[in-house]
Amino acid sequence: MRIDDIVEGLSYSDVLLVPRKSGVDSRKSVNTSTNITKDIKLNVPIVSANMDTVTESRMAIAMAMEGGIGIIHRFMDIEKEAAEVTRVKRAHSYIIDHPYSIGKNATVGEAREIMSKDGVSGLLVVDASRKLLGILSDRDIRFVKDDKTPVSGQMTPRRKLVVGHPDISPDEALKLLDKNRLEKLPLVDKKDVVKGLITSKDIYLSMHSEKPAKDRKGRLLVGAAIGVKGDYIDRARALMRAEADVLVLDIAHGHSNSVIEAIKKLKKEVEGVQVIAGNVATKEAVEDLVAAGADGIKVGIGPGAACITRTVTGAGMPQLTAVMDCAEAADKMGVKTIADGGIKDSGDITKALAAGAAAVMMGSAFAGTDESPGYFVTRKGIKYKSYRGMASFGANISRKRLDKAEIDPQEVFDIVPEGVESSVPYKGSVKETVYQMVGGLRSGMSYAGATDLEQLRKNAKFIRLTFSAAKESYEKLQG
Repeated sequence: MRIDDIVEGLSYSDVLLVPRKSGVDSRKSVNTSTNITKDIKLNVPIVSANMDTVTESRMAIAMAMEGGIGIIHRFMDIEKEAAEVTRVKRAHSYIIDHPYSIGKNATVGEAREIMSKDGVSGLLVVDASRKLLGILSDRDIRFVKDDKTPVSGQMTPRRKLVVGHPDISPDEALKLLDKNRLEKLPLVDKKDVVKGLITSKDIYLSMHSEKPAKDRKGRLLVGAAIGVKGDYIDRARALMRAEADVLVLDIAHGHSNSVIEAIKKLKKEVEGVQVIAGNVATKEAVEDLVAAGADGIKVGIGPGAACITRTVTGAGMPQLTAVMDCAEAADKMGVKTIADGGIKDSGDITKALAAGAAAVMMGSAFAGTDESPGYFVTRKGIKYKSYRGMASFGANISRKRLDKAEIDPQEVFDIVPEGVESSVPYKGSVKETVYQMVGGLRSGMSYAGATDLEQLRKNAKFIRLTFSAAKESYEKLQG
């Protein structure tokens, strides 16, 4: 290679968006909706990362409620990851297709265990053919001291229940719930077999909120991560049975034969699966993964706050250049890209979307929120939450423990971490964080004279910063 062959790469901090003439009268008039695949539409272009200190069901629910989507990490056994997806799908749906139930001969102790495990306040009581026998609420058993007490003596029996038919409309259901002052409306067929459940909270949210990102059944959107080796096909099938909306391949270097073969196998063997593949940083990678069947592409090699791939391996691509190159290639092939990593503030979100990404994925921004699964620590009176990259030493050990009961000591010595483990300041709720991010994005779009993301891309004009210009932009008065 000659010096003349070296190309230039830019990061978000190297550029600003040139202000353009704007007809945007109010930030509220800006449309931030986007598609991350042909079938998955978000109301805000933000995705929480599939990291074990960032996204489990609580985070994914919060993200979808704010209009984005969370990707459940894969550092757990198959059944648990599928259960995390199920929790999201059950969280705020108009109709719960498969409501939690229990037999009439079960005990109060068993009922309490199910309610606690699955985070529900009531269970339908059914027989072996799922014929409705009653409803058991947490209030029915709150003061029962003997856990061996049968639920049949504590439930509200079928004759006292108000029920609906399986094809009931939202308006009809709301009238029944309101008229009878009910929290739950079981749906049964002519033989009294349970076909679903509607709760007053869920139907109200479904009818009165446009913000949440929902599927065609009115349930919250959720994605889940898988690998490309071992049990990934079994994991994918379990996640699809749990009705995950999209699967994300969790691989540091996505432009590899193993990823290409995994995409082909998933598309062939797992019915209805949508796959977002990555991570990549070049046009050639996008072309190869889309040709294999990928429905979306995740862009970013080494820009993340907890990623040290560039330092350890010497490989990577400055994120703005990677996003622009990959988005250009993806557009030609009819797929969308997600810019993963390198977002330090809301201005970077605007730049990533202006560069061609359909959405951004973030980890550290959400790791410090109430909804992340990381643990709290306090240092000198300041609250922090744990955070680690998924190529860190600890994450590598966790991955190996999933695959085998015992780890050979030599395997530990062979690990070369490409991520770090640290902590991030406590930030409050996801709602507050997303509100600030989207507010900054809306303002950025107004400076570009854009009322939607497509117009942002068309209007966007970047200007490169000199050292002094960067200093002028980012070094502000402290204290």
